[in-house]
Amino acid sequence: MTERVRVTETLDIDLDAGRWTCNRCGHDVGDAEQSYKEGLLVAERDPEEVHPRRAPEDSAYSFAPDPEWCRVLEFYCPGCAVLVEVEYLPPGHPITRDLVFDLTSLRAAAAR
Repeated sequence: MTERVRVTETLDIDLDAGRWTCNRCGHDVGDAEQSYKEGLLVAERDPEEVHPRRAPEDSAYSFAPDPEWCRVLEFYCPGCAVLVEVEYLPPGHPITRDLVFDLTSLRAAAAR
């Protein structure tokens, strides 16, 4: 039987194969030694679309991040299109690697 560990609401690590998997559809997202985001679909969204205007049209403020200073990246499973992650980053900033695991230790803990 495949040993899987739940990591996030939508991602598991298959400890036997050392792979990220979507826990909704089972899609193989990529090598668990790398960032799971490398195996996901990425959509860049306009911050003003994500955060609709909440102020009058004549106001200088919209309550949305300035698109010249912020980009919104959404990461989706290629198998079932579930939203896995959202990042707010300055333009030009690399995608962050937010999860790093010692797979050897995870395997040892799962074996106990």
